[in-house]
Amino acid sequence: MALKADEVYQAGLELDLDERTVVAHRLLASLHPAGDASQSEIDDAWHDEIGSRVDEILNGRVELSTFEQTRAKARMLLDDLRK
Repeated sequence: MALKADEVYQAGLELDLDERTVVAHRLLASLHPAGDASQSEIDDAWHDEIGSRVDEILNGRVELSTFEQTRAKARMLLDDLRK
């Protein structure tokens, strides 16, 4: 018998935080199988992304935030999603 999404979700809520994190990561990873790109292609993409972000910071095209500001914004967004 196949489990329904809601049953899986409810069962997942019974897991501790670390176990939920592992399950969530595995489910998300399953959406993009590793066979889609080679590790060197992934590494190249990350290298390009990091270079682009550093360039934006050094040229003042982005505004940096403190950890506290980022955490407060993330909490607000999560609170809004939970409503």
